[in-house]
Amino acid sequence: MLLVASDLSKSHGLRELFHGVSISVADGDRVGFIGPNGAGKSTLLRMLAGAEEPDEGIVRTQRGAVIVYVPQRDDFDDGLTPRMAATAAAMKAASVHGDHHEAEVLGSMILGKLGFPEARMDEPVERLSGGWKKRLSIACGLAEAGGTPDLLLLDEPTNHLDVEGIRWLEQFLSRASNDIRAGACVFITHDRAFLERVATRVVELSRAYPQGTLAAEGNYSEFLRRRGEFLEGQARAEAVLANEVRIDDAWLGRGAQARRTKAKGRIEDSAERREELGAIAERNAAAGAGGARVDFTASGRRTRRLVHATGISKGFEGRTLFRDLDLELIPGDRLGLMGPNGSGKTTLLRILCGDLAADAGTVRFADPKPRIVILRQQRTDIPPDTLLRDAICPHGDVVDFQGRPMHITAWSRRFLFKDAQLLQTIGTLSGGERARAHIAAMMLEPADILVLDEPTNDLDIPTLEVLEEAVESFPGAVLLVTHDRTMLKRLAKTIAVIGAPDASVSVVASLDQALASLERAERSVQERDRAARNAATSTANAANAANTNSAANANNASAASPAAQSSAADTSGQRRRLNFKEQREFDGMEAAVEAAERAHALAEARVGEPGIAANHAKMAAACQALEVAQLAVTKLYARWQELESKRGG
Repeated sequence: MLLVASDLSKSHGLRELFHGVSISVADGDRVGFIGPNGAGKSTLLRMLAGAEEPDEGIVRTQRGAVIVYVPQRDDFDDGLTPRMAATAAAMKAASVHGDHHEAEVLGSMILGKLGFPEARMDEPVERLSGGWKKRLSIACGLAEAGGTPDLLLLDEPTNHLDVEGIRWLEQFLSRASNDIRAGACVFITHDRAFLERVATRVVELSRAYPQGTLAAEGNYSEFLRRRGEFLEGQARAEAVLANEVRIDDAWLGRGAQARRTKAKGRIEDSAERREELGAIAERNAAAGAGGARVDFTASGRRTRRLVHATGISKGFEGRTLFRDLDLELIPGDRLGLMGPNGSGKTTLLRILCGDLAADAGTVRFADPKPRIVILRQQRTDIPPDTLLRDAICPHGDVVDFQGRPMHITAWSRRFLFKDAQLLQTIGTLSGGERARAHIAAMMLEPADILVLDEPTNDLDIPTLEVLEEAVESFPGAVLLVTHDRTMLKRLAKTIAVIGAPDASVSVVASLDQALASLERAERSVQERDRAARNAATSTANAANAANTNSAANANNASAASPAAQSSAADTSGQRRRLNFKEQREFDGMEAAVEAAERAHALAEARVGEPGIAANHAKMAAACQALEVAQLAVTKLYARWQELESKRGG
């Protein structure tokens, strides 16, 4: 076993997070941690990483095991670049031996494997999107372990990743290469599709279970089946115990004279059953608590068309994000937006909400303008020093929710807050609690259009499922930006896919069509980048060949006799013909260059193969082959130019 944790317990102040939790991790395991917000998942993961001590229990790890922990928040100092951050992390790797050059090579190689283009490796970290920062955090964790940790611990790794990034992470964890891989992985996530595709075991941390956890081998679907069976059995056990306790109560109620003839052991058994019933009833109550109760308030407006966008386009700094887009929103519409990080999804939201002008096209709103309620990705609408009570109940101690008065304590409990938390500031709450506070504030505002920008970040699965139900029943229009494929599949009636190289937008009717469109766009980007690299290589080779020939011609000219120079001058204006052999060579030159460039590309790709990079002998041979291929391309371009010059006179 790589890791064995036994009887772990942890409390924060008077609040017990979990008690008696045990878990083991073996090589090849991919363990998905789930559970309600506040259950202590992140705390438990830090304990497994050795970053936090349990109140009780012990964590044992295999001797010499390399364990890497990647926290939920991606914090980097300003001024750093990805290459600098990865190099600094790689300096801690034993295989580097403190050599800065080796660390930079390792860090750059890992960044490349994780999808960083060469140019982005030297871009300031503060300019990276949340998704690229998450990739960088994982890259730094891998670099710290030399690329091959025995155990990788990830806290919410899919937060801020776009669909392409999530699929990359799924492939990395499931089918890693030899030089960049994790022997085993434990990850916290609320992404149900990610759990389905990656997990070999799912563990839920919750008070609904006797030992504080329920584990099931297999993916998320198998876990749901096993959990349903367990909770059904636990509910039956409560019913049986409750019946036995009623019988005990009747027996105990007969009076002392009737009980005198009974065994004293039965009284003790009755007390144990009563205690067991209390414990199992508490667990079943926890299982049935579910997520926060979400119910958005519609304005009741009956306008047929809320927003009508015609031919809208937008770009920044010379780059077009999207163009010629036509969209219409009517009550009941649920439009999903998909695209890579940085493709302009939030920009499009702002245009459709009237907060930003399009470069071209028109956006028309119903009159009066629809009421729009927004859940922003960064959750910044409420200042961090605001008390929770003021954030969710801005006008005294009573809220007016859908025409019904509700006291602040009942309102806050609806979102799973403890009464004592009402005096906490927003900044001291967890990510999931801040998200629930924002949703509570949104629910007090009547809306024609709901705008949900990455609503799944930090929310637990029960709350996500309740949120989906609320959105399904909302009669107005919904604009939804999310990388949660389960949510998109359930909610979106249409999906607009942006981020294509030509800035066109595909509007499709299903998640499968949207994913196919994203894959096509990704292939187009790769082909464009490959063509640009080949063009740059060809231009550089041609320039080198031209310089070489110019120098050679200059030397020959200076060495020539006056008579020869005079003869050359006499015939300089005449066309020189190629002989038969040279003409055949010239006719096949283009095909020969293409073949040589393909061989060069293959040699270049071989240098980057994981198995080659890990073997010094193979790497040396591959580099030599690449050098030979490069030389062949250069010689062909030089010969082509020579024949072209001779042919043209």
